[in-house]
Amino acid sequence: MEHISADCEQTPPRTVIVHDYLNQYGGAERVLEAMRAMFPDAPIFTSIYDPRAMPPEYRQWDIRSTWMDRVPRIHERHQWALPLYPLAFKRLQLPECDLVLSTSSAWAKLAPTPPGALHIAYIHAPMRFAWNFEQYCERESVPGPARKVLPPLMRLLRREDRLSARGITRLVANSTAVRDRIRAFWRRDADIVFPPVAVDKFRPAPPGEVGDYFLVVSRLVPYKRIDLIVEAFNQLGLPLLIAGDGRGRAALQRVAGPNIRFLGYVSDAEVCALMARCRAAVFMSEDDFGITQVEAQAAGRPVIALARGGVRDSVLPDETGVWVEEQTVEALIEAVRRFEMLSFDTERLVQHAGKFSTERFQRELRAIVDRELCRAGRG
Repeated sequence: MEHISADCEQTPPRTVIVHDYLNQYGGAERVLEAMRAMFPDAPIFTSIYDPRAMPPEYRQWDIRSTWMDRVPRIHERHQWALPLYPLAFKRLQLPECDLVLSTSSAWAKLAPTPPGALHIAYIHAPMRFAWNFEQYCERESVPGPARKVLPPLMRLLRREDRLSARGITRLVANSTAVRDRIRAFWRRDADIVFPPVAVDKFRPAPPGEVGDYFLVVSRLVPYKRIDLIVEAFNQLGLPLLIAGDGRGRAALQRVAGPNIRFLGYVSDAEVCALMARCRAAVFMSEDDFGITQVEAQAAGRPVIALARGGVRDSVLPDETGVWVEEQTVEALIEAVRRFEMLSFDTERLVQHAGKFSTERFQRELRAIVDRELCRAGRG
C-alpha cells in the first residue's frame, strides 16, 4: 500500500455508506458494522431493510431504504425481485458528501456518486449469480422454465456489472480470489483488504478439554456443499456436529448416519465453545473469503477446507489446517485422513488468525480512504 505524505492531513470526510440489502445477517453486515464504526455519522442507504432480521442496535442507526421496501413480501422473497435492484440503486439520490463508501456483492456500487465526491467500493464478489449462473443453478432449485429465460437476463446483468465498476474511484477486494475475478470480469485492478473478524471473542480450550468431534458451522443451503461433508463422514464414521439451519436441513438429516448430529441454530457463545473444543472445523464451499474459517483458528483449532477462494488467503496448508484439493467426497476423506497424521500448534493458529482482526481492517481501509482523498486534493 502506498505511503501517505505526513503533510496531507485529513479532516473527517462527509461520508455516505451504501449497502446491498439489510434483511439477513452475515459477513457483509460485519463489514458494514466496521465501516460504520469508522464513520459513525454516515447515513446508510440500502435497497430493503427488515429490522426484525437484523441486530437490535441497527434500529439506532440512520438507515434509509428505497421504494423497494414497500413491495409486498419483499423481505421474505427478495431474490425474486431481481430486476428491481438496479432500478432502485440507480435512482438513489445521495446527499452532498466527500466520500461514498459502498459495500457490495451486487447492487450498491450502482448508486450515483454526487458531484465532486469520491466513491470507494468494497467488493465481496462480482455479482455471483450473473457470472456463475450455471454453477448457481446446479445447486439451487431454479425451475426449468426459469433456466431458459434467465440466461439473457444474466448477460445483461454481467454487462451492467462491468459498466458500473467504471465510475468507481477505487475498488477494494476482500480476498486475492475476488481481486483476480475483478481483473478478469471488469478489467480493473483493486486493493486487497481482508474483511474484519472478531478474533478477540474466541479463546482456545485447555488441551484436556478438546473433544473428539469434527464441526460444521454454516447456513444449510445448497452452495455450502454440506451434502459432501455428510457423505464423507458417513463413510468415515467419525463424530460430526453440524451447527446452523437452513432450507437444506431436512434433506441432509435424511441421509446422515448416527455419527452425525444436527444442532440447529446456536448462539454466538455456543459457537465459540463448540469451535474451541472440536478436533477441526470442516468447510467444502468456495467462499469469497470465509470468516468462519478464521474464527476456528482464533479458537485454536485447525481447519479442513476446500482449497479455493478465500481459503488460500486464510488457511496455511498443513500449518493452520488442511486443504481439500477437489470438491468431492473422496478428496475430503483423503484430507481428513491426512489431518489425522498431522499436529497443530495452538499458539500458531491464534497468531495467524490475529492478522484478520477488525482493527487491522479499519486501519487498512482508512489508509486507502486517506490516500484517495489526498490524491483528490481533499487533505
